[in-house]
Amino acid sequence: MEPDEIFDRMNNDMKRSVDHVIHEFNSLHTGKANPSMVESVSVDVYGSSMKMRDVAAITTPDARTIQIQPWDKSTVAPIEKALIEAKLGITPIVTGELIRMPIPELSGERREELCKMAQGYAEQGRIGIRASRKDAMDALKLAQKDGLPEDDFKRAEKEVQKTTDDSVNEINKALSSKEADLRTV
Repeated sequence: MEPDEIFDRMNNDMKRSVDHVIHEFNSLHTGKANPSMVESVSVDVYGSSMKMRDVAAITTPDARTIQIQPWDKSTVAPIEKALIEAKLGITPIVTGELIRMPIPELSGERREELCKMAQGYAEQGRIGIRASRKDAMDALKLAQKDGLPEDDFKRAEKEVQKTTDDSVNEINKALSSKEADLRTV
């Protein structure tokens, strides 16, 4: 395998890790209403499991409310059940065919709990990045055995480490930003 192929695969894997962490951060609510808090909740409708975003319009009429309007009136009860089972810490209020979710103020204790969850997500992302780095280094060592010159190997090794450091820094920056957001009252 050529060093370029190794870099492409490693970059894709690391980007996926960073994107996943950022997506997880977006699902942590900071006391402000955000559709991403409920978009991926699974709802059992029509005999299968579907994502909330596929069965309803999700809006935020104000900074403290998420409003869910199902496409089909018959899905109101399954959506309410899914929201309760998702344990988001928000009680859905059903009025006719609209479901409203008032976002409560976060207590200091809950804020710290959410920060710990964010740190856990960040660590999972870092583990994914380190695994991608290890795969790339193993592939480079294999390429070296197959005749990759020492200079090219050293250059590639530095490139792998730089990409790894950049990806970890991106996660750390996103974590700092999320923690600051969570701790802001």
